[in-house]
Order: sequence, then C-alpha cells, then structure tokens
Amino acid sequence: MKIPSLLSSALIGAVASARSMTPMATIAAARVADRSTSGELVLLDRPLFKYGALAMGVGELFGDKMKTAPDRTVFLGLLARVASAGIAGAALAPKGRESAGAAVAVATAVPLAYLTLSARKRAMASIGQTRSGLIEDALVVAAGAAIVALATRQKRD
Repeated sequence: MKIPSLLSSALIGAVASARSMTPMATIAAARVADRSTSGELVLLDRPLFKYGALAMGVGELFGDKMKTAPDRTVFLGLLARVASAGIAGAALAPKGRESAGAAVAVATAVPLAYLTLSARKRAMASIGQTRSGLIEDALVVAAGAAIVALATRQKRD
C-alpha cells in the first residue's frame, strides 16, 4: 500500500474531524466546477445529492455557532464524519483503491474529532464560541478546498 497515493484521503479525513459536511461539500463544489476525481463517485454526480451536500456544508457552518450545537463527538456527529469522510476519501483515492481511501479517511477523522474538539473548547474559553467557530471555519474550509483542488482535475470532453 502506497501511503502518498492515499494522502488526499487522509487529509480530507482530517477536515471531516472538524466539520463533518465540508468534505462532501468540497467534492460537490468540485463537481459543479466540472472537476473529476480519481476515485469513482456516483452519488455526488446526481444533482439532488450534489446540491444537497453543498447546502448541508453551508448549513453546518451556521449551525456550529449556535449555543445548542452538540459536540462533534456525539454519536450522530461521529456518524456524519464517518459517512462524509468515507465518501470523500473514496473519491480522492486512486481508481480501484476507493475502499482503502474511505478507510484511511475514516481512520483519520474519528480520532482527530476528539483532538479538534479539545482545541475548539480551549479556543472557546479564550475567545468565545462564535469567534473561535469562524476561525475554525476559515481554516477547515480553506484546507478542504485546497485538498480537493489539488487532488482533482478538469474534466476533458
């Protein structure tokens, strides 16, 4: 198993640790921009799923700032991370290695969710929930966009 070939999958898993919907949203945005992934991706090629993933990504950014937002390590939060990281990790993996890409992304996302939560709680104590969330959003969305931009290519007609 070549680790560098799954590096994008691992990195998108790290993104999922902090924002569960960002990996799928960045892949969906790449599809809207007519970019292709090396791994097979069926669901996000369908308009309902593609635009739904984009909407969920944006919605999560707003929802995270609410005082009632649950920790990312609750069962449903981890489940969302597993699903999103798995789909995005598979899409960014080399063709024929989608299962390995999904596994690497999930194996990165779940443990890092606990670390990113700890960092966020420290930031919240020091600068508040909204400010720390906006900073985390900027870092995570930029990272997700960069990873997907570097791992995808313009479709050829």
